[in-house]
Amino acid sequence: MGISTRNHGNGIADVVVDAPPVNALTVRGWFDLADAVRQAGRDPETRVVVLRAEGRGFNAGVDIKEMQATNGFDALVGANRGCYAAFSAVYECEVPVIAAVHGFCLGGGVGLVGNADIVVASEDAYFGLPEVDRGALGAATHLARLVPQHLMRAMVYTCRTVTAAELHAHGSVLEVVPRDQLRDAAFAVAAQIAGKDPYVIRRAKESLNGIDPVDVHRSYRFEQGFTFELNLMGAGDRHRDDFVSEGGAVSDQ
Repeated sequence: MGISTRNHGNGIADVVVDAPPVNALTVRGWFDLADAVRQAGRDPETRVVVLRAEGRGFNAGVDIKEMQATNGFDALVGANRGCYAAFSAVYECEVPVIAAVHGFCLGGGVGLVGNADIVVASEDAYFGLPEVDRGALGAATHLARLVPQHLMRAMVYTCRTVTAAELHAHGSVLEVVPRDQLRDAAFAVAAQIAGKDPYVIRRAKESLNGIDPVDVHRSYRFEQGFTFELNLMGAGDRHRDDFVSEGGAVSDQ
């Protein structure tokens, strides 16, 4: 359990998150994920990274229970820095990153997927930002890479989710497949990339980041500043306490 990496010998690195019950990552978990993705990208044998998860869903964001059980703001600051590190690692990975998403992809999960190069999803996958209901803000930067602006705003304000099929219609999910075919579908796309000239692929990733119209690092840090304001004003703790008291379950669509 935790974060594991397997190199398949064909240029594909498989980074897997397995943090039961819902893949909500602790502070350490976010930094471990960042390290795993960066190390995979730095390996000269790696041509493409597949980022996926085991269990009920892809990712449920930060571990709010850890945050509420920690005195002071160390866990809050740690989670913010850990998410920033993990999202950046995906974006800056020296080779393309394919996110293979099943089940729920919420909060920090959207940050990972929004910064990935390619998204493949199962039919049961859904995406959303519950941050407003948790007294926080963030990852709208990454959601805006998946959906049009007005839908992004509606999703932030209402905390509604969208399905993989909806994102496929917007062009941000490449393929939607039955859940039992997700891994194979992601690896099929990865194999196409791994078959290209690795030097050219690495330069392609670098060039595409260089022409990106949004500075994902600056804009996400700007969002995080408002999360700290919400905490200073007490809204963050109040909503997180409510979430924990209600059992901290991942909501359905």
